Order: sequence, then C-alpha cells, then structure tokens
Amino acid sequence: MRTQDILRSATEGLTRNISRSLLTTLGVMIGVGSVVLMVSLGATFQRFILDQVNTFSGSTFEIQPKGLEQFGKSTNTITEADADALAKLSTVKNVTPAIFIAQKVKYGSEEVSPMVLGTSKEIFTNWSLKIEHGRLLTDGDLKGGQSVAVVGPKTAEDLFGNADPLGRRISVGERKFTVVGVIKGLGGAMGTQMDRVIYVPYTVAKTMTSKGQYVDYISLQATGNVDLATEDIKLLLRQRHNIDNPKDDPNKDDFVARSFAQAMEIVGTVTLSITIFLGLIAGISLVVGGIGIMNIMLVSVSERTKEIGLRKAVGARRKDILLQFLIEAVALTLLGGVIGIAGGGFLGFLLTRLASKFLGNLSFALTISSVLLALGMAVGTGLIFGLYPALRASKLHPIEAMRFE
Repeated sequence: MRTQDILRSATEGLTRNISRSLLTTLGVMIGVGSVVLMVSLGATFQRFILDQVNTFSGSTFEIQPKGLEQFGKSTNTITEADADALAKLSTVKNVTPAIFIAQKVKYGSEEVSPMVLGTSKEIFTNWSLKIEHGRLLTDGDLKGGQSVAVVGPKTAEDLFGNADPLGRRISVGERKFTVVGVIKGLGGAMGTQMDRVIYVPYTVAKTMTSKGQYVDYISLQATGNVDLATEDIKLLLRQRHNIDNPKDDPNKDDFVARSFAQAMEIVGTVTLSITIFLGLIAGISLVVGGIGIMNIMLVSVSERTKEIGLRKAVGARRKDILLQFLIEAVALTLLGGVIGIAGGGFLGFLLTRLASKFLGNLSFALTISSVLLALGMAVGTGLIFGLYPALRASKLHPIEAMRFE
C-alpha cells in the first residue's frame, strides 16, 4: 500500500466514531495538561525565587552560627573578634556583625513582630538596600549609641498606616527608638520579609540583648574571586575556633559561611528537582491515558477484523496494517497532547496571575523545552500503548479475518 493509502485508512478509522475518539484522548489530555501545568508552574516559581535572590549581590557572604540552622547546636560560636579578624583579610570588605533582637515592636495601639537587626551602615550596601525616605544608619549612630531606627516599608505601613514615619517614636521591647529612615521596598515573597526588617545601631542592640562577645550574623562582600574569599573565610574561622578540618567537611564546622551566589545555585538545584519531580508525578496520569488508548485500539481491531482481512486479501502487507494502527494511536495521543498543552498552559497562566496578587509580580514561564517534552510524552504514549493492538491486527490471517462475525 502506498503511504497516502495508509494515511487515508487511518483517518477513516479515526473519524468513523469521532465521539469515541475524542473521549479516548481525554486521559492523554489530562496527563499532558498536568505535565505542562506542573513544569510551567515549577519554572515560574524557580524564576521568581532566583530573581528575588538576584536582588542581592552575588559577592555578598553571610556567616552565622550553625546552631541557627541545626537544632541542638550552640548559637554562641561567632564573635566580634571573628568579625574584626575577617575585616583584615584582603579578599573581603564591608564586614559588619549583627545581632537579632527578639522583642515586640509597638507604636500606640499597634504591635508587630518584625525582625529587628542591630547592625551598621555596611549592611545596606551588602544587601543592596536603598533609602526611600530619611536616612540610613551612620557611624555616629553606632559610636554615640543613638536610639534611632531605619524601618522597612511594610513595617512602616503596619505601624503608621499612611502617616509619615519619620520622627515618630516606636518601642522595641522597653526601649524607645526614633524612626530616621524608611527603606525602599523590594517586593515579592522574599522581598516582603526583607521589607519588614527594622535596623538599629549594633551598639544599642548589644546592650539590649546582653550578647557579650557573641554575634548572630556577619555580613561581608568579596573583593574579587568568590571562591578564593570562601576559602580564606573558612580557613581563618577554623584556625580561630581550633577546628581541624582538612577535608572541608561542613559537619565539623561550628559556623555556616556561604555567598549569595552559592545560595542561588542551591535554590536553583532544589527548585529544578522539585519541578522534575512534579512533572514525573503528573506524567503518571499518562499511563492511565495510555491504557485507555490500548483498550480502544483493541476494540477497534475486533470491530474491523473483516476490514483488515479484506485489506490483506487485496495486497496489504503486515507492516502496512501495523503502521496504519500505530498512526491511529499516535494521532489520538497527539491530538490529546495538543489540547492538553493548550489547557495546561492556560490554567498555569491563570494560576500565575492569581498568585501574583499575593506574592508580587510573577512572570509565567512556559518554555519550548516543556512543550516539546509534553508532545514527546504524548507521541511516546501512543507508540508504546498502540504497539500491541497494531501487532495483533497485523498478524490476523486474511481468510480467518474475513470469516469473523
């Protein structure tokens, strides 16, 4: 048989019962749509998170006690002297220690619980923060132990509403602070948390918390190569803390030192893994769709046994029958795949728009690779689950097939 004859026969077989053909593709539609939806949403949130992390400089480092991340570990392992020693390294700059103040913040009848950070002016450079109103912290604030505060825009909104925050007095625990500045908002999920931070002079925080020589956090920037700075930081802290760790085993350290560039790599790897996992879970529904394709194709072979016998009697070869039924199976899954891609992409777009109202600006990501993956899975489903019915049809003996009732 000629190729056009095989295609025409396959088309006739599919259009003979259009409603049944469409219902057969439903499982594939759902499966492919689910894959596209999961992969596109995963890619959307991966891009969103990385964009948030990219707000910070890739050369910025954070150093903190391991006890802040691992339960049972001491949080008193990083000291002011460590920060002073780090500041002498030629590979880093803008070294600033910080202390967290776990106190309620009040203004009149309003009470909030933002992160209150005792720090210095360098933190704003390291975190790429800009002033919206007023001013930032100064060296004079630290030296004089001034009770002043720079607040994030969300905290300002929570405490003061639409009123001007500058010059107003807030209470952090039992101590009063005068608001001297408001940070420019970052927005987004991660930015929302940063927009609720209150910054006060490090020296004031030290007296309020009785931390003594210990600090909760050190921020700094690399002057050049990030990997070289990482090695210098780890080597110095291990020497100061008497940690023997020649194999660079992070479990032996009592601190965590990482750059924001390293954090971006970790976040990217985690979000990509989650996206792949969700795509594979959604792909399981394609198996259900494939079983439906096989079932219908077997029914079709039984219904068209006489037709198959007649075609063989007039010269159709086994491979012609095999190809005809494979084309029918692939056509069904391909149709379902196209509809599923359109439906999954549209639903993903709507969910992204909805999430944007709560998380900030989200850019929907439907990549060519995810579309091609979904189409490939649809075609693969048709080939795999259509092969057995096609083989069964191709093996029918023409005389016995024509006698079939």
